[in-house]
Amino acid sequence: MDGTIFIPLMVIIPMICAILVNLIHGSEKITKVIAWIAAICLPIIPLVATYGNHFFGAYKPLLAGNVSSLLPQASQAIISGSILEIFHPAITYAFGPGQQVILFVLGLVAMCAVFISIAETKKTSGVYLFMLFMLSAALMAFILTDDIFNLYVFFEIAALVQVGLILVSRVKGNYETGLKYMLLGEIGGSFMLAGIAVLLGLTGNVNISDIVIMIHAGAVNPYNPVLLFAAGMLIYGWLYATGLPPFNAIKSEIYSKGLPSGSMILQAFSVIGCISIGLVIIRIFGYLPTAQMAMLAVSVIAMILGICMAMVQDDYKRIIAYLAVGELGYIGVGLGLGTPYSITAGLFQAVNELVVTSFLFIGFGLVLYKTKTSKISKLGGLLEYMPTAALLTVLAGFTMAGVPPFNVFQSKYMLCQAALQAGIPELAIIMIILSIVTFLAFLKIAYAVFLRPKPDELEVSSAKLPKTTIVVMTVFLIICLIIGLFPSLVTSKLAVMALGALAL
Repeated sequence: MDGTIFIPLMVIIPMICAILVNLIHGSEKITKVIAWIAAICLPIIPLVATYGNHFFGAYKPLLAGNVSSLLPQASQAIISGSILEIFHPAITYAFGPGQQVILFVLGLVAMCAVFISIAETKKTSGVYLFMLFMLSAALMAFILTDDIFNLYVFFEIAALVQVGLILVSRVKGNYETGLKYMLLGEIGGSFMLAGIAVLLGLTGNVNISDIVIMIHAGAVNPYNPVLLFAAGMLIYGWLYATGLPPFNAIKSEIYSKGLPSGSMILQAFSVIGCISIGLVIIRIFGYLPTAQMAMLAVSVIAMILGICMAMVQDDYKRIIAYLAVGELGYIGVGLGLGTPYSITAGLFQAVNELVVTSFLFIGFGLVLYKTKTSKISKLGGLLEYMPTAALLTVLAGFTMAGVPPFNVFQSKYMLCQAALQAGIPELAIIMIILSIVTFLAFLKIAYAVFLRPKPDELEVSSAKLPKTTIVVMTVFLIICLIIGLFPSLVTSKLAVMALGALAL
């Protein structure tokens, strides 16, 4: 059997499951069973799929398929020997070693989010599970698609589902936050669509590989002002999807309004959007130094703003949210430097952030589970009530800060090396300083929440922590250790994806 048949299933299975759990949400047991089965499939399918391309409708490139033989002789004569022979007349999903790593980790995060959602709620919500699975499907498509309009379609689906996750969270202020994010999304999505429309008008294609070929073959003037306008529109859409400035405040607010399981997937949207749209910009406009400089500048600002805003917060949910947005800046730095090594480091940082940020959201979600408050000034002495969870949460914070031997240390070390190789030692120094400040910030939070004396007015629930959540945190810690000790397990595959982004 051709293993490439599994490629579209990475998107189809979570979409079908989302529809099913929403339709039969009245039957809680069946809903749980379907959700468990589908969730387990998410990280497994990328491991059993074969590397290659999947062409929807079986329309392979004219050179490799039989499409040209079905055309009139006059058309065949025009196509033969021309650039048209390698065009992709169908939506294409590309799956390689780098995509396999990212999709496996993404599937693992989505699976854990589903498990935690079921474990931590008294009554399983089919509507909430619908949101989790639909957003997971959209993110899978982000990584796989080689069609920029298909990317936009799932971009819009993901944006709407994010608002849905916030609305069903029942957190104070969630409706206001959801409305603000939706209004900004209308602007960001419209700008991105305008850029895609311009690319279609200039190149006659929405397939990313074909657009790149058209530009580099000279069929389109690469410095056409209209084409440069398209680059600006796509960069704007990239900023909105990731939550980089000027969208860092609203993105952080979105994270803080979600339930722990929802925040895991919400931050995954930012990370996957950062690398998928960022790689599209590099592939199409990598020849423009201005585009790379813009990505680099915004990313550095995001890193600095993230840690500065986190330091003045009293709500640990907002602290994690701002730190998560700031960590996206490291990914942007890797992409913005534009070398194979830096892009590999940026992708590595993205894989690590998918795990570590989820790890943190879960850990502090347990603090909320026990105390019903997220205000640091009202917390203290929780080490006595949740020692295992406290230790895991502190380790998650140190991991995000880049403490060895965990995985984020390796990716940030690679990013510093990439900055030095690019002749920007100041950038490496900035990243090192910000990592140290992040470490100190987590020391402060850990002391305030777990070590200082418990306030008299703080009420700690006697309810036992869900075992599922502790197991998930342990799994994430093991993953962070394994990748940290053996980074080549991941970087060797991500390097293939990085090289592909710079190839014609």
